[in-house]
Amino acid sequence: MKEYSYDKLLNIHTNGKGVPNKLGHYYPYEPTPYEALEALFEQYELNSSDQVVDFGCGLGRLNFFIHYFYHAFVVGIEMNEISFKKALQNRKHYAQKTNRYIEKIEFKCCRAEEYDIDEKDNCFYFFNPFSVHIFQRVVNRILLSVEELPRNVDIIIYYPSKEYIFYLENDTAFELIQEVKVPYYYEKNSNERFLIYRLKSFL
Repeated sequence: MKEYSYDKLLNIHTNGKGVPNKLGHYYPYEPTPYEALEALFEQYELNSSDQVVDFGCGLGRLNFFIHYFYHAFVVGIEMNEISFKKALQNRKHYAQKTNRYIEKIEFKCCRAEEYDIDEKDNCFYFFNPFSVHIFQRVVNRILLSVEELPRNVDIIIYYPSKEYIFYLENDTAFELIQEVKVPYYYEKNSNERFLIYRLKSFL
């Protein structure tokens, strides 16, 4: 029910799954359930000054949810051209319904590992959009960006894979700072949770 209600509120269409990509390291789009997003942001603080990057954004559900409720800058990275065009269409419909400025919502059609991390990007979201090999390349770009401009950055992982967790905890300086379990869902499936990792800059 919430899937329909939130889409209607935001005047967007984000239900359904994407088609498989021809490239084996990239996985089909699947939106994060709205109930999971509610659980996340009840416990994780997001400010209007934050700049969030959603890798594998699909049709942009997370982007519009964050913009509507928290007014943060959001960037959606999507390599599938069909999904990218639908996200842009959602952006247009969202603006018509909400009468809100949409300059703080951007979508880019490119591979995740090709995205140039902006110096203002400080929060990165992943819902298993690709293999750990691509994840490693993306995280390395994040780390290089932090070296160039020291700042605290967070990585949020929904339905976390063991490979993602192992890499972050054994091969990077990111530290787990928070776990958010999705009510009711977690009792049936222990993967229904968010893990939030932070890289602190002391400079």
